[in-house]
Amino acid sequence: MGLLTWIVFGALAGWVASLLTGKKHGCLLNILIGVIGAFMGGMISHLFLGEGLNLRFNISSFAIAVIGSVILLILVRCASK
Repeated sequence: MGLLTWIVFGALAGWVASLLTGKKHGCLLNILIGVIGAFMGGMISHLFLGEGLNLRFNISSFAIAVIGSVILLILVRCASK
């Protein structure tokens, strides 16, 4: 994926994760959360399922990115308490 695709992918994944966790963020933070969450989700998926985040924009990659982003937001929330 190109840089613009990663930004859009990250923004969407971060936005959905923020909706699921009930924590509102701005666009830039959603992008950052989504991109980091995609990498985290890919590592977790590779560890437990043997397959990671592929570099295509599809539903399975999006789901993995959202799950990673949700986990990231939960970890950040727990660390801030």
